[in-house]
Amino acid sequence: MSTTLRPSEAARTETERVVLPRRRGRRRAPAPRRPGLLKFGHWWWALPGIVFVIGIHYVATSVGGFFAFTNWTGIGAFELIGLDNFVRIFQDPTKLGALWNTLFLAFGSVILSNVLGLGFALGLNRGLKSRYILRTLFFMPVVLSPLATSYIWKFIFDYNGPLNLVLRGAGLGDLARAWVADPTWAIWTVLVVLVWQNIGFAMVIYMAGLAAVPVEIEEAAAIDGASLWQRFWHVTLPSIRPAVAIATTLGLVNGLRVFDQIMALTGGGPAAATETLATQVYKQSFALGNFGYGAALALLLTLIILAFAVVQQRVSNGRPEES
Repeated sequence: MSTTLRPSEAARTETERVVLPRRRGRRRAPAPRRPGLLKFGHWWWALPGIVFVIGIHYVATSVGGFFAFTNWTGIGAFELIGLDNFVRIFQDPTKLGALWNTLFLAFGSVILSNVLGLGFALGLNRGLKSRYILRTLFFMPVVLSPLATSYIWKFIFDYNGPLNLVLRGAGLGDLARAWVADPTWAIWTVLVVLVWQNIGFAMVIYMAGLAAVPVEIEEAAAIDGASLWQRFWHVTLPSIRPAVAIATTLGLVNGLRVFDQIMALTGGGPAAATETLATQVYKQSFALGNFGYGAALALLLTLIILAFAVVQQRVSNGRPEES
C-alpha cells in the first residue's frame, strides 16, 4: 500500500534530507596523506628563527663578554688583561657616578610611572564617556620616537623656552633657570621625560589587569562597608598582581638601559651629571675607541639588569596567592 504525503510533509522531508546529516553505519577512515617534506608541526620550521636568535643575541653577547677581558681598541690585535677593566670601572668616580645615575633613573621612573599609570588606569577603567579618547592621548607618547620627543622637551626646558616663560609670567622668575645645563637639575629633567613617556605603557598593562577583576567582588566589598581605599588595597591590588610584576619588570629593564633621552637632552652633561652606563658604553666603545673597556661596561650593565629582573620576579611571584 502506498503512502501519499501532503506537500508540507514532502517539503519538510526534503529539508531534513538536506540539513540533517546522513546516518551511516561506519565512517570511512580518511585517506592517509602522502608523506612529504613540508608538514605542519615539525620543529625544524622554527630552526631559522632559532639560528638567528642564537647568532644575534647569544653568540654576539658572548663575544662581547669575551672582549670585556681584553684591551682591544676595535682594530688590530688585543691582549687578555683579566679583570683590569672592571677594576678601572670601580676605581673611576665618573663610572661610579654613571652607575648611580643609572639606578636613580631606573627606580625613579619605575616608581613614578607605575604609580601614575595605575592611577590613570583606575580612572579610565570604566564609567567615563571620554575614556577611549583619553586612553589614546595618554598612550601616544609610548609610540612616538624617544629621540624626537626628547628634542622637543629640550626646547621646553631651554632658558628661553616655554617652561621659563610660564614661570616668569606667573611671577616666579626667580625659579627660571637653564634646566638641562644645571648640574643639579639636569638629571631631574631626564627623569621627567622618562616618566612622561612610560606612563602610557604602564597604564595599558594595568588596564588589561583591571579588566579581569570581577565587578561583583568590588560591589560585595562595598556592601560590606569597605571604603574606597580598602577595596583597592584588599580586592583590586591583589587581583592585578601579575600586571604589577610585568609592568615593574619591563619598566626596570627599560630604565636601566636608557640612552636616547640622555643623548638628546644633555649628551651626558653637564660635567657628567647625567652620564649612565649606557652612555658610557657608547662613548668608550665608539667615541674613544676603548672597545674592551666599553664591553666591560656593557657586561656590567647586562649583569645588573639580569640580577634586578630575577630578584623582582622572585619578589612578585614568591608571595602566597590570596583566595
